[in-house]
Amino acid sequence: MSEMRVVGIRMEQPNSPVLLLREATGERYLPIWIGEAEANAIMLQQRGVESARPLTHDLIKNLITAFGRRLLEVRIVDLQQGTFYADLVFDKSLRISARPSDSVAIALRIGVPIFVDERILQEAGVVMPDEREDEVEKFKEFLESVSADDFKANDG
Repeated sequence: MSEMRVVGIRMEQPNSPVLLLREATGERYLPIWIGEAEANAIMLQQRGVESARPLTHDLIKNLITAFGRRLLEVRIVDLQQGTFYADLVFDKSLRISARPSDSVAIALRIGVPIFVDERILQEAGVVMPDEREDEVEKFKEFLESVSADDFKANDG
């Protein structure tokens, strides 16, 4: 497992958000095409925007706390026919399957690490050249050169 951090979200045309994760101590990136609602939830959290009422991922965070559980980490554990799969890993050995997009939105709210299985990084990870560039700029250039079909990825 490699620990990842969220680089950001890029809106591709037409309305195709891409979540980009990067290895915390490596060079590989993992692009995941996700839904608009999840992209908005991730972007709002990254910008520090708080809504007057809890949004879905805020509600999930509140439920976890109210039920006395602790989310320990998020793991992206599988890639099948272009679809990524994740697990929410809780205390007391509880694992719940979830979409990576929802899992990342929750992880950002709770502040837990995000991990990706090495096999997935080998299959769908990408190394972007020219380390001198800003990550966001590299992300934009990368996205201009690929399409969703290049990774056979869909709803994360």
